[in-house]
Amino acid sequence: MTKEVIEKNITKYPIFEYAFFDTSELGFYPNIRTICKSECPQYGKSWSCPPAVGTLEECKARCARYENAFIFSTISEVSDILNMDEMLSTRKEHIQIVNEIKKNVFEKEQNILILTAESCALCDNCTYPSQPCRHTERMYPCIESHTIIVTEICENHNLSFLNGYNTITWFCLILY
Repeated sequence: MTKEVIEKNITKYPIFEYAFFDTSELGFYPNIRTICKSECPQYGKSWSCPPAVGTLEECKARCARYENAFIFSTISEVSDILNMDEMLSTRKEHIQIVNEIKKNVFEKEQNILILTAESCALCDNCTYPSQPCRHTERMYPCIESHTIIVTEICENHNLSFLNGYNTITWFCLILY
């Protein structure tokens, strides 16, 4: 899969911004796990979050299997940025776009890793840790679960992170 083919095929999707880069540019920061553990209510409760995604070393090794990275963002407007329910409800649109890009742009790529924003929300009750994930093909681990900082990628590739009050910016990182 080439950059040109991906660029040609993503034009039909409402992507706000995107960038390509080499996976060797990815930074991995152990302190992110500390933040996950102390501040995220999904820690230890989802297959898409730590510790289920593996150790820092396992995440780094998983990412190192790929040469290329494609990151893109979508944006959503909300009436009140402080309304967490409204904010999180816009994630569904982002995930639909991720699914469409996976299916229609990367369909021939057998070996990709998709990381996206927030914890997986496919099931009302995640089976973690008592049973295997029911939707492994549609469950995308959180970018931060792999200790990657999205804002660092944005700064390195001139992508917007903050796009105005009441605007939510969602990211997806595809390694291929």
